[in-house]
Amino acid sequence: APSLASLQTVTASDTCDRTDFRLLIDVGHTAEAPGAVSARGRNEYDFNLTLAREIDDMLRQRGFERTALMITEGKTRPGLMSRVARINKIAPDLLLSIHHDSVPDNLLQQYEYDDKLRSYSDRFSGHSIFVSAGNPHYASSVLFARTMGNEMAAKGLHYTPHYIEKIMGDRQRILVDAEAGVYRYDALLVLKNTRVPSVLLEAGSIINRGEEWKLRQAQYRALRDRPSVTKDGQEVALMINAGLLVDLPHSAQTGASTGEVDLSWTEPAQVGVPALTGYEFRRSTDSGSTWTSTTSSKSTVEN
Repeated sequence: APSLASLQTVTASDTCDRTDFRLLIDVGHTAEAPGAVSARGRNEYDFNLTLAREIDDMLRQRGFERTALMITEGKTRPGLMSRVARINKIAPDLLLSIHHDSVPDNLLQQYEYDDKLRSYSDRFSGHSIFVSAGNPHYASSVLFARTMGNEMAAKGLHYTPHYIEKIMGDRQRILVDAEAGVYRYDALLVLKNTRVPSVLLEAGSIINRGEEWKLRQAQYRALRDRPSVTKDGQEVALMINAGLLVDLPHSAQTGASTGEVDLSWTEPAQVGVPALTGYEFRRSTDSGSTWTSTTSSKSTVEN
């Protein structure tokens, strides 16, 4: 495969006609073969479909009228072959395949959620971007992947570096760009056998309990239009990234005294949105059978 230095000489064109540029958004997996299962029992396919629809809607609203959403049916292998054939028949200017990440089975732990034993791993978090050196438009694929990864990093999102670690076994990948979080996945058919520039985005880890919760929130997935550059494909990359609006409270601590419980925490980081105005708390005195809610604008409350 070409070196990163040689790939950096490949540049986008100076203009992008939104009405003519065609992005094909591929919804990863199928309803029949839904991919990974999240830490709270939701199928990856549901996450993929939700995010893909939001990207499709947003790009159409921004004038990319030829953007198309592709949903594939069937079981894994036949569905994958059918997917590649459809992509090549449509022949878009760019393919973006939407997925959400998990970890190998040997890294999973178990906990009880909603009265069921669930699998999870909080060890890794973050997105990852994949290209294939076997794609005939490898350099263009890397160009878009790097642009998208750099824009996501600029908004406070981080990629997961664990794909370079030996613990990933046969899922270990070559890191193409350590700043943008772009990896090579050379054998993946949807990247290798497609005859158009092709990029796969693992939008986050749904097996990580904290990140899975965030990926369920519309404000975390929100797609923000900052088209400061109008190069072919690059403007699309500026739009296709999730703004990190609200993180999770962390470092929670509790203290008890007669008639009250003190709860304190570190406020979540926020980027690009107004400050939080308050929190909602739920408490139970009967082992979770019933709950009462309390709201407060403080970072420490007393009940």
